[in-house]
Amino acid sequence: MKLTERQVLEQFDTVTRKELRRWVHSGWIVPAQSESGPSFDDVDVARIRLVYELRRDMNVNDDAVPIILALLDQLYGLRRELRTIATALLEQPDEVRQQLKQALLSHIGQQH
Repeated sequence: MKLTERQVLEQFDTVTRKELRRWVHSGWIVPAQSESGPSFDDVDVARIRLVYELRRDMNVNDDAVPIILALLDQLYGLRRELRTIATALLEQPDEVRQQLKQALLSHIGQQH
């Protein structure tokens, strides 16, 4: 579901229009653009909530917010890739999965 700037601000009593626009301008939030202005989806709203919590609840300063967001983006990206790999592995024959399991166990054993 797409929300307008006004609809988003209605969900966040203490986020001002100025703050939201600054977050968008800084690239912390990247809404789609429509003829009527920015259009926010569920991911954008979740990210606004995260930025709000970082700034207000955790007292994270402006310099640290993009670093935290970038690290979280990397983490979520890696999780997506891992899910893709796990799905591909599940589609492999049992023999292939067993060989991969043995290779991983051997690799882990060499590290310790």
